[in-house]
This record gives sequence, C-alpha cells and structure tokens, in this order.
Amino acid sequence: MIGRPRQPPLAARRWFADFPYHWDADDLMSRRDLLRFAVLTSGALFAGTAVLAVLGLTRSLRRGQPTPIARVGDLREGEAHYFAYPEADDQAMVIRLPGDQFVAYSQKCTHLSCAVYFQQEENRLFCPCHDGVFDVHTGEPVAGPPQRALPRIVLRREGDMLIAVEEVP
Repeated sequence: MIGRPRQPPLAARRWFADFPYHWDADDLMSRRDLLRFAVLTSGALFAGTAVLAVLGLTRSLRRGQPTPIARVGDLREGEAHYFAYPEADDQAMVIRLPGDQFVAYSQKCTHLSCAVYFQQEENRLFCPCHDGVFDVHTGEPVAGPPQRALPRIVLRREGDMLIAVEEVP
C-alpha cells in the first residue's frame, strides 16, 4: 500500500476526464435540430411581441365616463379631495389651485403603483414609498425614481359641480 498511489472514487474520477460525455449519447439532439428550435422560438417570441404591439396601438388608453366628483364650494384653495375614478377600485384626487383652477390626477404612482398624496404644506404630490415627488400643476415627476407623469383626469365644470370626464395617460 505504501508504494501504490491512491485512486479517487469513481464519482470523483469523472471530473478529471477531458470530456465526460460519450459520443454515442450525442445523437439526442443534432446541431441542426438545436438551430431549428432556436430560430422557431425566436420567431414565436417576435410574433407574440408584434401581436401585443398591434393590440396596444388599437386599444384606447383613455378610460372612464363622466362622473360627478365634488362641488366647487366644498373645496377650498390649496385643498385636495380624494375619490374613486375611473373604476370603483381606482383612486384619484382633485386639487383646487390658486386662481380657481382645478387639476385631477390618478393616485397611482408611475414608479411602482404606490399611493400618491397631496402635501399642502409643500404644495407637492408625494409618493411615500420611494420619496417620489410630482409637480402639482402638471403631474410631472420632480424628484425620486418616477420617470413618467401621473395620469391626468380631464375635468369639466357644470355650474357648481366638478365632473371627471376621462383619464388620460
């Protein structure tokens, strides 16, 4: 035993082989079959993406129908009113700006869909999840990770009533 080198176990010897696969097992998939599979898969992914792009172009991004949301007299200048629009589970807000102007936005942050709130003291729209800040007048991102503006809700005033007409991305 002293003069003979010790052999590693069979499982460990496989790692020392240059190419541990046998040529007779190589006929499971040829190069031509692999290339055909790759081309067909790429073509199917491209076709699926093209179908989704066409559907996205044909679908209207505007949502909602005219819904009364608040009375003008109920909102003071620099105050926000929260409501559900365009669907019952979608949250939105209307803000009365100086000069008797009204703006309305979706409350869903464009970064990760967290809730956005109006901070009256700082006169800004704030997303507390990642410190996202939006401009009150335009809905454009000012600070933080959001890259897109908040979806705007088109308003119409009929006498003393504010009507949400539609949501525009």
